[in-house]
Amino acid sequence: MTTRKKILVMAQIPLAGLSELQEQFDILYPERFSFDGTELKQLIVDVDGILSVFTIPLRFEILQLARQIRIISNFGVGYNNIDVNYATFRGIAVCNTPDSVTEPTAEMAMGLMIALMRRICETDRKLRSEQGLKWGMMENLGSSLWGKTLGIIGMGRIGRALARRAVASGMKVIYYNRTRLDTALELPLKADWVSFNNLLEQSDVISLNCPLNDDTHHLIGEKEILQMKDGVFIINTSRGAVIDEQALVRNLAKGKIGGAGLDVFEEEPVISRELFLMDNVVLTPHNATGTIDTRIMTAREASESIIRFFNGRRDIPIVNSTIWK
Repeated sequence: MTTRKKILVMAQIPLAGLSELQEQFDILYPERFSFDGTELKQLIVDVDGILSVFTIPLRFEILQLARQIRIISNFGVGYNNIDVNYATFRGIAVCNTPDSVTEPTAEMAMGLMIALMRRICETDRKLRSEQGLKWGMMENLGSSLWGKTLGIIGMGRIGRALARRAVASGMKVIYYNRTRLDTALELPLKADWVSFNNLLEQSDVISLNCPLNDDTHHLIGEKEILQMKDGVFIINTSRGAVIDEQALVRNLAKGKIGGAGLDVFEEEPVISRELFLMDNVVLTPHNATGTIDTRIMTAREASESIIRFFNGRRDIPIVNSTIWK
């Protein structure tokens, strides 16, 4: 009788998304939201795979204890919670879940843009306050999306999903990517590939949709903000540290930046205090993928990578494909 492989699920993600995984493997599933450090060190020793979550670090100190692990499938598109270099050194496959997070993240970016530019959160907040707000035809004026230029930094799946929504709202789309999209992808979006500096100079709205790595850390700082149009709006649903948060705060305060819609923060869950006091900022708690539908879909996608891997398939969203060599 073949011994079933053992998979460690690091947090209480929806069981509805794990049904196929449970049919084929022995699952270690936490009784509380997640395993504590001691439990994790004990359990990881003899597991064959891990279904990790983007909110819990999986560093060298823990991974070195795993004697027979072959795959880490991350619940989330970002994988900076995992020591990928060490995993690659060990020949451990690392996967993420790019499909299930695409549409909800684009929804959040679009929602932040509309809420910010049309001042929805600000006026809602003031209407509920004792001070209220001044009603009038020329009061509480926002900015239309129609006719504005949206600059997308990072034209992967999420960037393209946002571009579709922006075009439907009458926006012109330009984008910066290390490589240009194929014409078949670019034409339906009516999107123009531009240099990074040209994007900064031309955009009325800038959306950050790139991963966080050594090249993108503080991609947007004081120097880059100075190149932008006065009154530019910035949307960030990628990772907080892509923006120098203190430079952002300074330029929001002096009006160089017209407003910011932020789902991620540099030191989250800590948020710069000044941001709470600004009317021209919309804040959400790293919740771009925060729908029950998405959580179930993400669990299924992460599970599918593990199932395919142990069935000898390579059609998985691996982020360290050099291990195949």
